[in-house]
Amino acid sequence: MKYRILAILSLISCSLTAQQFDKVKLDSLFNTIDQNQQGMGSGSIFLDGEEVYQKAIGYASIDTNIKATAATKYRIGSISKTFTATIIVKLVEQGALNLNTKLSDYFPQIENADQITIEQLLRHRSGIYNFTNAADYPSWMEQPITAEALVNKIVAYGIVFKPDEKAEYSNSNYVLLSFIAEKITGKQFPDILNDLITKPCKLDNTYYGSKIDVNNKEGLSYTKLIDWVVATETDMTVPAGAGSIVSNPTDLNIFLNCLFTGKIVSEESLNKMMTIQDGYGLGLLQAPFYEMRAFGHTGGIDGFQSNAFYFPKEKVSVAYLSNGVVMPINDILIGVLSIYFGRDYEIPTFATAIVLTSAALDKYLGVYSSPGFPLKITITKNENNLIAQATGQPSFPLEAYEENKFKFDPAKLEIEFNPTDNKLILRQGGSVFELAKE
Repeated sequence: MKYRILAILSLISCSLTAQQFDKVKLDSLFNTIDQNQQGMGSGSIFLDGEEVYQKAIGYASIDTNIKATAATKYRIGSISKTFTATIIVKLVEQGALNLNTKLSDYFPQIENADQITIEQLLRHRSGIYNFTNAADYPSWMEQPITAEALVNKIVAYGIVFKPDEKAEYSNSNYVLLSFIAEKITGKQFPDILNDLITKPCKLDNTYYGSKIDVNNKEGLSYTKLIDWVVATETDMTVPAGAGSIVSNPTDLNIFLNCLFTGKIVSEESLNKMMTIQDGYGLGLLQAPFYEMRAFGHTGGIDGFQSNAFYFPKEKVSVAYLSNGVVMPINDILIGVLSIYFGRDYEIPTFATAIVLTSAALDKYLGVYSSPGFPLKITITKNENNLIAQATGQPSFPLEAYEENKFKFDPAKLEIEFNPTDNKLILRQGGSVFELAKE
C-alpha cells in the first residue's frame, strides 16, 4: 500500500531438481543480508506442492528481542487482493453474481456505478480514485473506520477516468469487492475468507488482521534510519480486502498451490484470472522470466513488503515477506531464484554507512523543487538522520555513502547534494532530475 514498487525479477529456468539446489549458498545470502542489517523477513520455496526451503532472518519484535522464525506472521499488503479476487471468482462460480454485474447493484452512490462491472473492479479498470493516494490519507489511516465511512470517502474522492478506458491501480476497487462479498453472503469478510480459502486449504496462519500482537507470533514492521525504527501501523479496517490479510510465506505457498491446482476454483476460472489485460489479471500480476511465466502479487503496507509468485509450468512457488527493507526485495529474490535454479550469482557485499553528526546535516535541509519535476522534495532531519519526503508521499530515511551523496535502497533512489549552489540531483530508475532549494 506504501512504496508500491512493482518488482520485475530476472530469472532463467534450469532443469535442477529440488535436491540439487545449493542450500548452503542460499543460507549464505540470507545470513549476509541479516548480518549487514540489509533486511528482515522470511522466505519459502515450494516445488510440486512441498516446501523445499525456508529461512527467517531478523526480528519479529526488536524491543522485546523476539527473533523471526518460520512461524512468524506478517501483514501481506496487496497480496490480499489475490485472496479477495479468488473469493469473488468463487462466488461467481456459485452463481451469486457474474463478472458483468454492475457496481450499482451494491453501491449506486459511486459515480459511474451503473457502468462499472465486477470484472473492471478486479482488473483496476473502474476509474475509481485510489483512496490511499489522497493527501489526507496519512491523517486517518491509523484509526478504525466503518465500511459506510470508507465508502463515503471513496465516493467523495470521485473518479479519474471513464470505466474501461484504461487500467490504473486502485485500492478502492478491492475494498469495494470485499464489501460486495459481505453483502452477497451476509457474512463478515474474515468469515468468508475462512469459509472459502483458509479452511479448505488448511491455512493455519492466514487471517484478517487486527492490531499487531507479537505474542501471537506476529511481526512488527520497521524502517531503517541508523537503527531500525518501528513503522506506522495502519488500522486494518482501512485496507479491508485490498490489504488486510496476515500470513507467512509457507501459508502463501500452500495457497498458491491450492489455487493453481484446482482446489479452490475451476481451471476455466483460473485461466480467466491469469488472463492479463494492461498488466492486470483478476487479482494476479504476471512476471515474465525469459521463457518462464510466474503469476502472483506483490504487497506493501507500512514497513512490510511482500512477494508471492507461482510458476505453473515448473510447479515452483516462492514467497518472501519482509518487515524491514533495505536491500530491495527484488534484488533478494533475484538472488534466491538464481541460486535455486543454479544460475551464476555472487553473494553481495555491503559498504558500511557513513554516520554524520546532526550539525553536518544542516546544509542539506530545505524544500527543493523544479519546473520539470511534479513534486517538491522536503529534506529534514531527525537527530543525525537525514529524512526526505515528496509531496503527498510518506517520508523515508537517506543513508550517506559518500560526501554529499545519499541513497534509499528500497526505492533504488539516490540524491546528490550541491550545498554551494543549493541544489540536489535525484536519480531513480534511469531518470535524473535537478532541483533547487526554494
